[in-house]
Amino acid sequence: MVPKIYNTYFLAIIATIGGMLFGFDISSMSAIIGTPQYVDYFNNPHGIIQGAIGSALAAGSVVGSLFAGPLSDKIGRRDAIFVGCLFWLVGTAIQVACNGYGMLIGGRIINGICVGITSSQVPVYLAEIAKKEKRGSIIVIQQLAIEWGILFMFFIGYGCSFIAGPVSFRTAWGCQFIPAVILIFGIPFLPRSPRWLAKVGRTKQAIEVLARIQAHGNMEDPLVVAEWEEITTVLALEREGVKGWRKFFKNGMWRRTIAGMSVQAWQQMSGANVMTYYVVYVFQMAGLTGNINLISSGVQYALFVVFTGIVFFFIDSTGRRPLLIYGAIGMGICQFVVGGVLGSYGTYVPNGVGGNLNVIVSVTGSPSHVVIAFSYLLIIVYALTLAPVAWVYAAEVWSLETRATGMALAAVANWLFNFALGLFVPPAFATISWKTFIIFGVLCFAAAVQAYFTYPETAKKSLEEIEVMFSKGGPKPWKTRVGESRLDAEIERVRARKFSVATAVAPEKDLGFSEKEFA
Repeated sequence: MVPKIYNTYFLAIIATIGGMLFGFDISSMSAIIGTPQYVDYFNNPHGIIQGAIGSALAAGSVVGSLFAGPLSDKIGRRDAIFVGCLFWLVGTAIQVACNGYGMLIGGRIINGICVGITSSQVPVYLAEIAKKEKRGSIIVIQQLAIEWGILFMFFIGYGCSFIAGPVSFRTAWGCQFIPAVILIFGIPFLPRSPRWLAKVGRTKQAIEVLARIQAHGNMEDPLVVAEWEEITTVLALEREGVKGWRKFFKNGMWRRTIAGMSVQAWQQMSGANVMTYYVVYVFQMAGLTGNINLISSGVQYALFVVFTGIVFFFIDSTGRRPLLIYGAIGMGICQFVVGGVLGSYGTYVPNGVGGNLNVIVSVTGSPSHVVIAFSYLLIIVYALTLAPVAWVYAAEVWSLETRATGMALAAVANWLFNFALGLFVPPAFATISWKTFIIFGVLCFAAAVQAYFTYPETAKKSLEEIEVMFSKGGPKPWKTRVGESRLDAEIERVRARKFSVATAVAPEKDLGFSEKEFA
């Protein structure tokens, strides 16, 4: 029997290695696609072929996300992450052994199945174990892990670019085994989610894990008692409701479904991942080539890590709404500037910049400096806002009965748009060029509008309270604030009662919730 560790930060660090797998796969391409070894071996892939290679991960992630929810509900959040790792090992082996872009695409699709599972279920696991005051910062560790994975793999790819021949990219891709093996050995030390245990009727274990995570094993702690009562009360009400797939749309649930899926879709439609997948192309437009291009791209990934790390310290005090709204506006401005400068000062290069048929416009001098600066600024704003907050918000909005599959639906939205954009961007760069950035700028402002009118604030509220925020007769999203939690009042009520959670019969207690609020 492997001993379990209950420190939530340790649990988050181990679980979010699943996010690091995603980051490794992103950089496994972005650091390689501009190297002569890759271009020569795969016969200068461009347009739809390079788009297919780049978007293959997202295609597999859609598949993985679709069955991640039912799998997680069946075997648990922790064990679903373990299953994802097995797909990763197979996909990585195929990429390392590939003899053409067909095998490369196939390997990336299988890796994507893993990423679909881990990207949807790691945030669910973290949301269900974290205290409400720290839930945002705990889930931000997932985004940080993605970005560290991007940074590590980018410089591994950069180092391998000095190796001659196909061994260059095969060595880089082989390094993807490392985080998966670490995660496989770390998973047995993670406890199961107490909310999942409650959902499947394993009450004794659920209470024990909840107490160990929240109060060092003290089952009489008021927080443990109040939270357990809240979990079981809401779970009982949910089970009296609509069954099957209809529960995602009936009785006002459609509000949460739209919120969870749209926030993930906007994260992709903001266009920031153009900079992570194809930053080498963007910097080629700005006149950077060779090692200077790769190093400049690496600086961008370093900025990504640093500024997401900053978000860790204020996401729960600032709240989700301001970051989503103002972040989208800031990114939209950056997209307009990059597109405007390339359109106004760019020179058309029909045979491709440096022979790269994906890059047909080039700027030099001061305009190139503006493109580089605002590309960096776009990533900084993204790292501070939509990149981490979209994962946090999408994990929070679901009910216990719908969370695993609901987060999987949100991830499907993310990966569908990720796939579409990965496929669309290289041909777009080769045809409409700078107008691509203008399109993303418009979409950023559309994201800000929806966030203002339809996303209520969820920071410092229990997962069960958030259900009320989306219910009929709930507060208008623009009138919601950080905190104002009813769980705090319930904790004080429990302190007055002074009895153990082990004797609590939650469905019979009145926590201030009513069936009407969940209609």
